[in-house]
Amino acid sequence: MTGKEGAQRNAGTTTNHLQPIGIFDSGYGGLTVMREIIRHLPQYDYHYLGDNARSPYGPRSFERVCQFTAEAVAWLFDQGCPLVIVACNTASAKALRTIQQKDLPRIDPSKRVLGVLRPVTEQADTFTKTRHVGVLGTRGTVESHSYPMEIQKLFPDITVTQEACPMWVPLVENGEYDSAGADYFIEKHIANLLRKDPEIDALILGCTHYPLLIDKIVHYLPRSVRVIVQGALVAERLADYLDRHPDIAARCSTSARRRYFTTDAPARFNHHARIFMGKAVDAEQITLP
Repeated sequence: MTGKEGAQRNAGTTTNHLQPIGIFDSGYGGLTVMREIIRHLPQYDYHYLGDNARSPYGPRSFERVCQFTAEAVAWLFDQGCPLVIVACNTASAKALRTIQQKDLPRIDPSKRVLGVLRPVTEQADTFTKTRHVGVLGTRGTVESHSYPMEIQKLFPDITVTQEACPMWVPLVENGEYDSAGADYFIEKHIANLLRKDPEIDALILGCTHYPLLIDKIVHYLPRSVRVIVQGALVAERLADYLDRHPDIAARCSTSARRRYFTTDAPARFNHHARIFMGKAVDAEQITLP
């Protein structure tokens, strides 16, 4: 048996008696969300799955992102997860609704899948006084128009302006997030956004990688602009969701266990995860269809 096969068999046999909360991302960024979820809800068991072999999702078509996300969610369901958090803005924007409305009734209507957009968009009116909100995100998230659509459904008077930042994720994943070279791209995109709408007073970081750039982002923003980071909001909303759905909460095991899975090399995942989590992890490799 290869190490990979052993990990796959181990994943399939040791978690069946558990009901961990699943957290999925196309890569590493969702670890910033997981970090906040653990901080707010440390008692639960968690399985994190990063589809690193097929990331980034941003440039991919809606159809392909839907396919990959559905495969990842189904895998986490197979591990016993009754609830999965799609901690990826691109997947939440392009695939979540399809999975919730079409796939979930067919796969297992007793399980639930939540995303990272709604916890932010539902509170958009509390972030802004000028009623002008900015969004920084990957090209895939920006082109989906999910943030403007979701915010304006709830708050039609809020103007939402977006800016795609295609270099920011590579900067983070290549360890350049604190380098002088990162300043050029951060200053450039913030300036672009504020030129489009100088009245912006709230800025949503629409990518889970971007919290690692927060110091530089704040440096290039006027002090009047409030920065909205997803992780804490998602964690707070998850706690509220579990309070409001005790039937789901009762199915989530509480042994404070965490397991990490990747579709790529575990050593590479472990290296990057230390950056995003602030501590060492020991990932296992799995294969999605």
